[in-house]
Amino acid sequence: MPQYFLTIPHDTADEPTMESMQEMDPAELEAVMAAVDAFNTALDEAGAFVHAGGLHPPSTAVTVDATGPEVKRTPGPFVDATEYVGGFWIISAPDEQAAVGWAERCSAALRSRIEVRALQEAPE
Repeated sequence: MPQYFLTIPHDTADEPTMESMQEMDPAELEAVMAAVDAFNTALDEAGAFVHAGGLHPPSTAVTVDATGPEVKRTPGPFVDATEYVGGFWIISAPDEQAAVGWAERCSAALRSRIEVRALQEAPE
């Protein structure tokens, strides 16, 4: 079954973290966490859940380039962007329409936009 990458875009200017989430209204945070938990449970019960995770902001990244004679390690992301991936799900779905349906549920739970992209399949 094809797999899809559901990502949560964040504004680079905000760089939300687990710490900054504590600044939210506690009732709102609890509601979002409960909705995300229900979404994850629904994915799992449907056999669609593969993996999920949150990412630290791009300012914490290290870009490694070992393509030349010397390895270069550069603090920060490999590209400057106005938005970045803050978290993700990898799901199994029969087709893009089903994956988009899951993304709609995810978007409602998180109160955030969600990007859907298919993972490339192995070459034959």
